[in-house]
Amino acid sequence: MSTTPSSPAAEPAAPAGRLAPLAALRYRDFRLLWIGQLIAVTGSQMRTVAINWQVFELARASGMIDAALALGLIGLSRVIALVLVAPISGMFADRLDRRKVLIVSSLVGLLCSAILATLSWAGTPSIWVIYAMVTGASIANAFDMPARQALIPSLVPPARLPNALSLNIIAWQLATVVGPSIAGIMIAWAGVAPIYTYDAISFLGIITALLLMRTTPPPAPATKRPGLHEALEGLRFVLRHRLIASTMVLDFFATLFGAATTLMPIFAVQILNVGPLELGWMYSATAAGAMLAALVLSAVTIPHQGKVLLVAVALFGVCISIFGLSRSLPLSMLALAGAGASDTISMVIRGSMRQLLTPNELRGRMTAVNMVFFAGGPQLGEFQAGLLASLITAPIAVGIGGILCVITVAATAARVPELRNYYGPTDTESEERHA
Repeated sequence: MSTTPSSPAAEPAAPAGRLAPLAALRYRDFRLLWIGQLIAVTGSQMRTVAINWQVFELARASGMIDAALALGLIGLSRVIALVLVAPISGMFADRLDRRKVLIVSSLVGLLCSAILATLSWAGTPSIWVIYAMVTGASIANAFDMPARQALIPSLVPPARLPNALSLNIIAWQLATVVGPSIAGIMIAWAGVAPIYTYDAISFLGIITALLLMRTTPPPAPATKRPGLHEALEGLRFVLRHRLIASTMVLDFFATLFGAATTLMPIFAVQILNVGPLELGWMYSATAAGAMLAALVLSAVTIPHQGKVLLVAVALFGVCISIFGLSRSLPLSMLALAGAGASDTISMVIRGSMRQLLTPNELRGRMTAVNMVFFAGGPQLGEFQAGLLASLITAPIAVGIGGILCVITVAATAARVPELRNYYGPTDTESEERHA
């Protein structure tokens, strides 16, 4: 059977029942996006560690602001930009060439990292300049995420979408394993300036991949003049779709209560008595668990997806509580790995459910709405965790957050039975039986 670049569905699927963990990588444009993202996200994850460490050190050195609160303000800087941009970023993804949106957002991210690199090589940037660059990068990411997520279903046939999403998470988590580990070593040996430099260069990976793509589907026809009404159409779609809305609300509150990443420097230095090298290991532990789960999910199908989703989010909360109360580096890393694995399982189920239930012309705007929940939850959670930690200590703040996450799961399971009974698209008969 002949194939064409613009028609990924034309490629033959693997025989039924055969595991094909790398099936989506057979499609050229998805493969380019996957490789480019792996390069760029590695740099971004290194930058995250560098920013958290630099803000922590600047706050301790100045004594003008509590270190936990200073770290929490990183999340607040991100979430403010996200909320301001999300209403229009999805419309851009649905009305413009998604590749061009991704290229422009990558160039803005490159500029922010280049500014941090230049200032760090010249000396020590002001903590407020760091917050400003975090906000700028967050704005770029707010345009990047809807365009990228809306593009993926067009690069592979529907049957390969769960596999593509799993591989997407594998690329993300592989970068999150490698990036922080390298960052920890580089901070200990050379400081943060080389990290910002590499991050700026790494954006060229995704830009090159996007330029090499042969064809992508055109944006949806503009049947209406762009405006607030059209920008909010994604929100109206989500509110009408109880199943999709429930997954977003669950994700928001679970990550709001379970946010602990931004407090890692405090746990490393003040609780576990280790340095930047071990801090890199701690960041990587979460990603290692996530990558292992993504590898498994790329080769299997999940029945009873609603129940599995709820159990996975509850386990995420349990692992976060264990991490918060741990005084042992190995136990902390094991808990972080468990949190990463369980979060990935829920992410794959939620992602495939939303993309398959959303029409193509609304995917960008639906993803923009989801972005507020998916990214806004943990980033707002970082601020509340930092604020709470400055009042009642970091271990207690994180431990309580994990317990609240489990309570959220129980409440969602009780209030949304259709989510609890959702079977998934892997078995038509079972899906009809549970509809």
